[in-house]
Amino acid sequence: MIKKAHEAYNKEDFKTAFELYTELASTNADAMTSLGFMYQNAIACQRDDKKVVEYYEKAAELKQPYAIFNLAILYMNGLCGVEHDQFKAHELHMQAAELEVPPAMYEVALMLERGLGCLQNYSEAAFWYEEGAKRGHLESFNNLGVLYKDGHGVEVDESRCFLCFKKAADGGIGEGLYNLGQLYDQGFGCEQDHDKALDLCRKAAYKGHTKAKEIIKNLQNDGKIVF
Repeated sequence: MIKKAHEAYNKEDFKTAFELYTELASTNADAMTSLGFMYQNAIACQRDDKKVVEYYEKAAELKQPYAIFNLAILYMNGLCGVEHDQFKAHELHMQAAELEVPPAMYEVALMLERGLGCLQNYSEAAFWYEEGAKRGHLESFNNLGVLYKDGHGVEVDESRCFLCFKKAADGGIGEGLYNLGQLYDQGFGCEQDHDKALDLCRKAAYKGHTKAKEIIKNLQNDGKIVF
């Protein structure tokens, strides 16, 4: 029945999905997680913060990876009546990361890099960014590229830095496009190419990247580009 519930949700038959998840939620951790998400986002129901937390916590006790991840997000941002607690958020993100949730690997790495809810540790951050990147998480590629560029937690590696930024850029990540453009502008890990750098900066600006938009605007104001 859980398969039918997921199929209904994917077909945007949210009413049916909600009914099926509710029927299954007494014993099925996946149903609990999905139901919590629906209550959180008011999908086929009214938003109910109490039920959001209740279902995520029940599923997390059963080691449902995405329930643990979603619960971590609540603690990290103080959502749904949950007290803001970076230490609890880090603990939960680590649990989810160990259960191979790619966005949790990214969040764990980010917290380790910045020392949020944990001791700052660049080498551990690099490890988890790499684990996320291995599973195709584009933001993990971008942030790993930054560490390779700056030599934080890893040796400076121009080639790996370039490959990481290119992967993020190819995936359409604004920050990745901007960072790759910076590499072409500097000739870091690649042959210097100012035209390519400008093209990537423009693409990053279209994605909403703030610094890229400022650069393009300044170039336009100076009459150096007309687009």
